[in-house]
Amino acid sequence: MRVAIGSDHAGFELKQHLAEHLRHRGVDVLDLGTDSTESVDYPEFCAAVGRAVVAGDADWGIVLGGSGQGEQLAANKVRGVRAALCNCLYTARMARAHNDANVLSIGARVVGTGVAEEITDVFADTAFEGGRHQRRVDQVMAIERDA
Repeated sequence: MRVAIGSDHAGFELKQHLAEHLRHRGVDVLDLGTDSTESVDYPEFCAAVGRAVVAGDADWGIVLGGSGQGEQLAANKVRGVRAALCNCLYTARMARAHNDANVLSIGARVVGTGVAEEITDVFADTAFEGGRHQRRVDQVMAIERDA
């Protein structure tokens, strides 16, 4: 499994932590920046993660920032991305099981590292349930195609 990960300055330390956590799980991590806590604008890093997922260079992605809101929005601008802001275990599970999310967004100023690890693990380990949820995912993707 390969995961693309990117953040702004507010999410940098959590990005580093989660990248190492994923490596310990045997995951290949594609780090797309940023590389420090120096202030940067998040859209380029989040879009890079989304593009890597859509291109097949990663199985799924993670974007991190202070709240995770802007990062989720930026990633979702990449056609084919279904980024979900998940700051608890329930939303992480539902994002995968019901929405087939392919990018996880976490607010580094919202959750601590332990909870972020758990959110990441739940997201990684939860399969899409398909069934009636597939119809809804298809409808969401149709909105994107028709926009």
